[in-house]
Amino acid sequence: MEPPRRAPSLRRALVATAYRTARERYGLAGVDTESALAKIAAFRISLQCWQGDDVGGFEGSGAPLGGGLAVTGDRQGKARTATELRADLEKALSLIPGKHRVNLHAMYGEFSGHRVDRDAIEAAHFRDWIAWAKTNGLGLDFNPTCFAHPKAADGFTLSHADPGIRGFWIEHCRRSRAIGAAMGKALGSPCVTNVWIPDGFKDTPADRQAPRERLVAALDEVFKAPLPPKHHLDAVEPKLFGIGAESCTVGSHEFYLGYAITRRKLLCLDSGHFHPTEDVADKISSVLLHVPAILLHVSRGVRWDSDHVVTFTDAIQSIAREVVAGGKADRIHLGLDYFDASIDRIAAWVIGARNLQRALLLALLEPPSIRAAEISGDRTARLALQEESRFLPIGAVWDRFCETEGVPVGGDWLAEVDRHQKAVLAYRR
Repeated sequence: MEPPRRAPSLRRALVATAYRTARERYGLAGVDTESALAKIAAFRISLQCWQGDDVGGFEGSGAPLGGGLAVTGDRQGKARTATELRADLEKALSLIPGKHRVNLHAMYGEFSGHRVDRDAIEAAHFRDWIAWAKTNGLGLDFNPTCFAHPKAADGFTLSHADPGIRGFWIEHCRRSRAIGAAMGKALGSPCVTNVWIPDGFKDTPADRQAPRERLVAALDEVFKAPLPPKHHLDAVEPKLFGIGAESCTVGSHEFYLGYAITRRKLLCLDSGHFHPTEDVADKISSVLLHVPAILLHVSRGVRWDSDHVVTFTDAIQSIAREVVAGGKADRIHLGLDYFDASIDRIAAWVIGARNLQRALLLALLEPPSIRAAEISGDRTARLALQEESRFLPIGAVWDRFCETEGVPVGGDWLAEVDRHQKAVLAYRR
């Protein structure tokens, strides 16, 4: 049964009344909700383009996804062209408060029906993406695509033993950096180009050292040409394991942490790339002591699979709190990274982004008495106040944020997704 529909005027009145009460309630706890609303509006989240088409891209190569990646589900409405994908992203962004970014993989270039291999891609192949982002006031981020390609079929790319194959991927990553820099220059906002590779062993390797030595040398070649940081930032991304790389991931966490520190690169922390018992939030402050900045890929791990739609879990709340409480938000780049074809793809973007924003807002609304109790050494009060803060009326402040930003309040956005499904997605086959 559908919930009862409320007249827009009644909805606005209810939101306003609830917010006034919430503002007073938070005020008693020493929190300025207006300040929190101004700060949450400044956060930019990079939406992953690959959620809209199940990591297919537009090369037309027909190569299997590979690289330990798998998309489950076959929901109707998958974007078939870049134009459709951009339209779907526009719909999602219209339902998410604030201004944001879009994260592209190299396989999403537009090649006009020509076969352009990955060691030959250029910024011209992303001209329409750049123009679209400029029109919509968006930033762009970028990634070389080191999977779903014949030269990655055996699971190795930048650490490959064959120097010819290794050279192919080095050139692809070089060109990806140049494309990212062109995007950042055109849009006036630094593009974060993130290098992730699937390289690893399904069973126990006889030699772990040599592939890692080759990877270090290859990465040094990739990053040899300096690029202006006002246009471009380099990031490297580790992973615990993947399908086909269960026994040894060449680009492990320890490998890339050392590389990022010694080469002054951003380290990407993907919240689904750790053991389920590890606390990703705890890593943020430690890593920031040693690297210039970090890239957070916000995902939700379920058992072994890291790529589930972000929900309002304790883990995401802890990560968001570290982003806010550490006072280093200007050195943290936020992006989503998941793909789910079992539900509406646009809804998946909206659910994940709004949950990350809610978690950030919760952190911004934390009563100062919690930190004060810790500073005074009163651990009892700290714990008690942490638990009491869970029941402060964040929902009313969130609704105010959505209304102020001109996006649907509560679950009203679902009706817009349903209309888009019936008017647009239903006709895609």
